[in-house]
Amino acid sequence: MRILFLSDNFPPETNAPATRLHEHAVRWVRAGHEVTVITCAPNFPEGKLFAGYENRWRQVERIDGIRVVRVKTYITANEGFVRRTLDYMSFMVTGFVAGLFEKRPDVVVSTSPQFFCALGTWALSAVRRLPWVFELRDLWPASIVAVGAMERSPVIRMLETLELFMYRRADAIVSVTESFREDLASRGIDRTKIHVVINGVDLDRYAPRPRDQALARQFGLEGKFVLGYMGTHGMAHALDRVLDAAELLRGRDDIAFFFAGSGAERARVEQLVVELRLDNVKMIPRQPKEAMPALWSLCDLALIPLRNTPVFATVIPSKLFEAMGMGVPVLMSLPEGEATAIVKRTGCGVCVPPEDPRAMADAVLTLAADAERMAALRSASAAAAPEYSRDRQAGRMVEVLQGVARG
Repeated sequence: MRILFLSDNFPPETNAPATRLHEHAVRWVRAGHEVTVITCAPNFPEGKLFAGYENRWRQVERIDGIRVVRVKTYITANEGFVRRTLDYMSFMVTGFVAGLFEKRPDVVVSTSPQFFCALGTWALSAVRRLPWVFELRDLWPASIVAVGAMERSPVIRMLETLELFMYRRADAIVSVTESFREDLASRGIDRTKIHVVINGVDLDRYAPRPRDQALARQFGLEGKFVLGYMGTHGMAHALDRVLDAAELLRGRDDIAFFFAGSGAERARVEQLVVELRLDNVKMIPRQPKEAMPALWSLCDLALIPLRNTPVFATVIPSKLFEAMGMGVPVLMSLPEGEATAIVKRTGCGVCVPPEDPRAMADAVLTLAADAERMAALRSASAAAAPEYSRDRQAGRMVEVLQGVARG
């Protein structure tokens, strides 16, 4: 089968959409499928071109057997609604044009969270009479309102109308959570065309390993109980409340918070660390994908926080599965929903109420003092990982694509 996939993000970018697509596409290629990805020059989230790339109208490369076509876009940092929207819309146009000149695929796929990429792909599918699959990774624009980037307004209602138009036009929708499927069905979208393929972990890359002592010395984490936050520092993640928990634990020299990543809130988080004089917080920049297993090995607990809004009860943060792959227990601070249900069912960690620094600090103190319980959580986390392997999830998604391609 020949698959054409449009996505704003792709490696060497390391965010969740780029990782999911790459890890799925690698497996599709291994299974004998031809995969072409149309994307932009890597620049997320800082809005700066990665070394070795230019923002050109067209450049083609091969990554792990995947044919990658990069197109020119308006580049900006992942902050500011207007500029990001211009970024999204520019890819909608240039991605659509590039797709017109690609060898005819059996199916064309696009991914969210924002759906300007989906809009361009729908137009491409309509012009070339191709079946189209919409991968739904986020309920956008609901998440815009949830993080406070915009209030309810005529613009949001217009985007919601466009959102429903996209869902109705797609030949199939691949949702990353059951909650998304229920939301769409409640709004009149045909349930039979919505398929759930949740995120997962590449078990070829992520596996339990001893702490990297050289890195621990480098970052001043030797002999400490380390809480790690790995990933995008965004408006959704309530990292200011995590710093409040760190402030409550300031007197414990044996406990450290470790942040690795970047994003719209990174500068504010760094400023708060300085203002609060949090010497128990260590922050490093975004790291390449190949460095992540070693960084995960430094962590006794994986921090997974989100803001206390109903929308975030419907999501499952992808870092949950990387933590499982590494055998690292999680400390999850989300509204009750699918993600907390997975943690409780698998026993891979502990859940506390969202945006509750005292509850988070108390959970950290309890776990740091209970070596037997931590050992049980590590074992449960590693045991849960195979259920969420990328091999399994990639196989499920390609079955959907094959079904749509056959009509």
